[in-house]
Amino acid sequence: MEDTLLEPGTTVEQKTKAASPKNLIVPSMTNEIPLYPKELSWLSFNARVLQEVEDESVPIIERVRFLGIFSNNLDEFYRVRVADVRRLATFAKGSRKKGDFSELLSSINEKVLRLQARFNNAYLKVLKDLGRHHIHLINERQLTDKQQAYVESYFHQEVLPELEPFFIDDRENMPLLNEASIYFGIYLELDDGSLRFAGLEIPTDILPRFVAIPSREGKHERVYIVLDNVIRACLIDVFRHVLPIEKAMAFTFKISRDAELELGEYVTRNIVDRVAKSLKKRKQAEPVRLVYDSTMPEILLDLIKKKLKMGRYDSYTPGGRYHNSKDFMSFPADLKTHTYRAREPLPTLPDSANIFDWVSERDRLCYYPYHDFRVITKLLASAAIDPKVKQIRINLYRVAKNSRVVAALVNAVRNQKQVTAVVELQARFDEQANIHWSNELSDAGVEVIYGVPGLKVHCKLISIVREENGQNCYYTHFGTGNFNESTARFYCDFSLMTANRALGEDASRVFDFIQQTHLQQSYNHIWVSPYSNRPNMLAAIDREIAAAQAGETAEIFFKCNNLVDSEVIEHLYRASSAGVKVRVIVRSMCALQCQEKGLSDNIQVISLVDKYLEHARVYAFHNGGERQVWLSSADLMTRNLDHRVEVTFPLLETRHRDMVMNILELQWQDNQKARILDGNQSNTRIANRRNKKDVRSQDAIYRLLKKYEM
Repeated sequence: MEDTLLEPGTTVEQKTKAASPKNLIVPSMTNEIPLYPKELSWLSFNARVLQEVEDESVPIIERVRFLGIFSNNLDEFYRVRVADVRRLATFAKGSRKKGDFSELLSSINEKVLRLQARFNNAYLKVLKDLGRHHIHLINERQLTDKQQAYVESYFHQEVLPELEPFFIDDRENMPLLNEASIYFGIYLELDDGSLRFAGLEIPTDILPRFVAIPSREGKHERVYIVLDNVIRACLIDVFRHVLPIEKAMAFTFKISRDAELELGEYVTRNIVDRVAKSLKKRKQAEPVRLVYDSTMPEILLDLIKKKLKMGRYDSYTPGGRYHNSKDFMSFPADLKTHTYRAREPLPTLPDSANIFDWVSERDRLCYYPYHDFRVITKLLASAAIDPKVKQIRINLYRVAKNSRVVAALVNAVRNQKQVTAVVELQARFDEQANIHWSNELSDAGVEVIYGVPGLKVHCKLISIVREENGQNCYYTHFGTGNFNESTARFYCDFSLMTANRALGEDASRVFDFIQQTHLQQSYNHIWVSPYSNRPNMLAAIDREIAAAQAGETAEIFFKCNNLVDSEVIEHLYRASSAGVKVRVIVRSMCALQCQEKGLSDNIQVISLVDKYLEHARVYAFHNGGERQVWLSSADLMTRNLDHRVEVTFPLLETRHRDMVMNILELQWQDNQKARILDGNQSNTRIANRRNKKDVRSQDAIYRLLKKYEM
């Protein structure tokens, strides 16, 4: 997300020209396939998030939270994607590709600065609109005498004991800075006229970023001040007993580091130690971006750059007074009347039902957060105590902080079940949490497997073996999202629970492969990366191409988070040329060059940003009238198709295929939150033509699902 907020009335001077991404060479792809640079496409996605901040029809508190989402997104973008391009530019010294990567870095920075200017304007507008709802975020210069006294008391009692300032000068090394933190660069003018420079971490990991303070006399309002400004209000007191200070000024800055983890080729029993060491290494990784207050004195800025040892391929983002706007995701003011209307999840399992009998009746398809995710925890909790259950195997990629999923697995061990958990320690930014969970599971007696050498395990499987009438029966969960109670409240994901033996045996073979990678496995009904997802996906596209060439109906309808794999895109271009009707709903990156005459004439791409995060992956094919609908944990990215363990699974029941297709059609008809991805990915909203009914798909889907029996 972006991250530099301005004081009211402040502007950022724009010195950049618009990039021309269509003419930019994509260095990581073959030039024979026209592609839109995926990094610039990602920035277009974040611009869609910013549009929600700018949209005054969005409830005000939600606009505040979208400010936070934008900023958090941008932080991760620099840590991961820009860091990758930076490494490529560095390592391409002397090669033809060096200029390509350098040009891409330049285009990224230009687009970020333009987004930053929009963000700053949107932030100022949000502050004004908060004020209309009697919520005020003020700075230290706007305090009344009563508020000043409160802030000073809070500073000395709560804040000052947590502060650890350090001096910055040519004689000392800069302490290792934490990229998750924000810092003050402090300019000190002493009584004798000399200058000193210092740094200070703002302790937002210990104290709240937003501090509630008393309202003005006679006013019915909520007033907040950020922790940064609490410190600014009392800045001289930080150094009062150390230096004779005439003047002190604080300027915020932060860094983003390269987030890449290097774990080596083989997964061994000491992988937990290796990941822990890699996390420490990440903290010491080179900075790739410096975001700073544009009013910071040049002498102090140059000193910080020098101490951080930043170079020519690093990014510098001048901005306003504040950083880490990601904290707005947890802004404390809760105006229930000014947020999206909450809905109770649709019921799934009847309270009195036995879940195994319920699944045995027929396959059950849930769509979260519309349906109640507690059906998953009920499945595991029931399996933990059911005397007929012999074995539970599960993939864990990201789990909730207080996970009922983990609690059920621990309880299953207590009840003498054989429990295996595949814990992916390389789930980016969740490595530390997954180390914790793997240790907790191991201590409880769960067999913990740390993945596959050279592959991330990203599939969303549960395999339960239950003895019924003297034989082992399979109860299997296939999903598109994580087993995480927290994110299931706002991530849209599908979840299929089935007692189908053939599907259950295939899922069991996936776990066998993970546990014994030397054994060759075959799968009859599912596609599995890194082996069969790519060839089966391409073959399904080719069948539609053949149908179109034969003059038959041919259609492809995809929904995914990212579409960047060059081979898949090439096949979609071929499908377009053959006359296949191709529709794609993509949330984030799209490297397919949209609306390019002679290349993608028959391909339409839209994107949706709304109150829920669109996370499900759906791959649907007309298939000669016998429609196939596949759900998957895999996006259309090279890493998902070739370098991860992913599962794509079919919907075998007509009612489930119809349900999913109806959901996709509603999303395609959305004229409130959908954007068209054109050749420049300019995020044009779909206009509601006269006499057309307003369609906001996330509302319409809730009404649709109320009509479907589970």
